[in-house]
Amino acid sequence: MHGDSVWLGRLRRPIFYLMAAFIAATLLLWAWLVVNRLIDPEAYGMYEMIRPTGRPLVQLTLFCLCGATLFSALYLSDFQGSIEPQQRGIFDILSLVLSRIAMMMIALVVLVMFYEVVSRYVFLAPTLWANELSLWIAAFIFLLSGQYAMQQRCHIRIPVIYDRMPFWMRKVSDSLSVLMICLFVLALVWGGYNDAETRFLRMETFGTAWDPPIPGIIKPFLLLAMVLVALQSVSNLIADWNKENAYEDPEGVDDTEIENIKRTLEEK
Repeated sequence: MHGDSVWLGRLRRPIFYLMAAFIAATLLLWAWLVVNRLIDPEAYGMYEMIRPTGRPLVQLTLFCLCGATLFSALYLSDFQGSIEPQQRGIFDILSLVLSRIAMMMIALVVLVMFYEVVSRYVFLAPTLWANELSLWIAAFIFLLSGQYAMQQRCHIRIPVIYDRMPFWMRKVSDSLSVLMICLFVLALVWGGYNDAETRFLRMETFGTAWDPPIPGIIKPFLLLAMVLVALQSVSNLIADWNKENAYEDPEGVDDTEIENIKRTLEEK
């Protein structure tokens, strides 16, 4: 089970079992909450899910949901995608784990919006929370995808000049790029830390009927995500220092994409 493991090795099986256990527990608790809500309109709903204090069942559900997300991300990060390069940086594993969380969040946004559409147009019972929840999750996806793009070296770049530089000039260019990223993140954290701390400590809410603490969580996470991007850029610089061109992968992405295009054309 661990022959093609990326980094877990023999830990893949126990991580899989923990993932399955947390997912099963989350689904059972969610089903219990739904049934109670159908029977008793005063039972816990989405309003209480973001206010778990004094509600042990809600706290347990959120704990199981976090455990399911964490162990699913750990397990899925142990598989390498067909277009993903080999991990070679000291910070790559964390970036892969967080990228899997972002990928699962995309599916969650789709489910939330699907639920809202069915509830609104089939049962004529629109929710008060679907729009805010989708915005909340989308913010995490947007911030985490930046780190994944940095780890995959697929951020926007202009190769017209870079590819014609000699090796030493490429290293200077890469070093300057990383330096500017780090300076930008330092300035961002320096200027936004006090505001983020204030919003987080008072858990500032969104001001809607559901009233989730989106500003109180997203603003601090924005700073954290930018720090992670800067650390990933430093990790990339160290890992790619002796490579002639860190962005070249003649045996990887292009062949896979060409085969996918051929398969698509044959199916048509």
